[in-house]
Amino acid sequence: MTVLTIRPARPDEFPALTTYADDDARNGATAAYLAGLLDSGCTRADWCLVAERGGELVGNVVLWTIPGRSVPMDVVLFEPGDDETAAALLTHAAELARSLGAETQGHVLDAPSQAPQFQHDPERRVRLLTAQGFSLDRDGHRFIRSDGDPLPAQDDRLRWRSLAELGEEPFVDLLADTFTDTKDSIFLAEVAEHGVRGAAERNLAEMRELDHEPGWFEIGYDEQDRPVAVSLPARTASSAVIGLIAVAPAGRGHGYATAAVARGTHVLVTAGATEVRGDCDGGNVAMFRAFQRAGYRSFANRRMFSRPL
Repeated sequence: MTVLTIRPARPDEFPALTTYADDDARNGATAAYLAGLLDSGCTRADWCLVAERGGELVGNVVLWTIPGRSVPMDVVLFEPGDDETAAALLTHAAELARSLGAETQGHVLDAPSQAPQFQHDPERRVRLLTAQGFSLDRDGHRFIRSDGDPLPAQDDRLRWRSLAELGEEPFVDLLADTFTDTKDSIFLAEVAEHGVRGAAERNLAEMRELDHEPGWFEIGYDEQDRPVAVSLPARTASSAVIGLIAVAPAGRGHGYATAAVARGTHVLVTAGATEVRGDCDGGNVAMFRAFQRAGYRSFANRRMFSRPL
């Protein structure tokens, strides 16, 4: 039986890694995505692992992190090959991440299959992930707004004040307030581990690591001058995003989530974004409707997985 070897990709194997003879569109899109990850610092050459058998590349896995961090957070560009190859790749991905200081590892699975990761056969992928210790953290939806779509109307009931003006404390206070009864499974897990204020501090800190201007992060105040909504738009290596939207319990039921999505969209488009994306938990009906009312289209289901290392 031919020996399976897992190793870092060689320079001549970048950026395509595993390729498919009958799928030039997939090969090109995936290679362009990996090139962007390398250029942005989301991954590094030694974080790109390939599986080789008989001189042929039969699978790969790439580690990912927020630019500027030295510890990998997630697995991306997972081409599993057969079951033996998949298990070996995920085992090595865990060992490499652990050796670099990671305590957990995440992976997202989008359906239907699409560029740039082309995650064909999603249910098989779920089985492979589960066998390697991953569990489901969130079953959610992805949304998109494209260039040329009408801009959502701004809500003149809210007065927006920025992080540059207010500082961090009001943002942490308001996020903590929203987390007391959140419907988002990711936030619920963070609250259970870190408490509402700890979860708020962590989420603001993580958003501040993304590419943004201080004036983009804003709190919306209602006509009684109460802080009722948070809008944290940003840019990732691949897209502008409605990064985090939250509405205080006292402000629920007034359409402020839609107003916050509209505000973040306006900020990003004004800054030059031609495409804006956003996610929400499948159980968060209010946020699902907020994206729709702001003119976004749901284009994929996104399942988020993680495992302890």
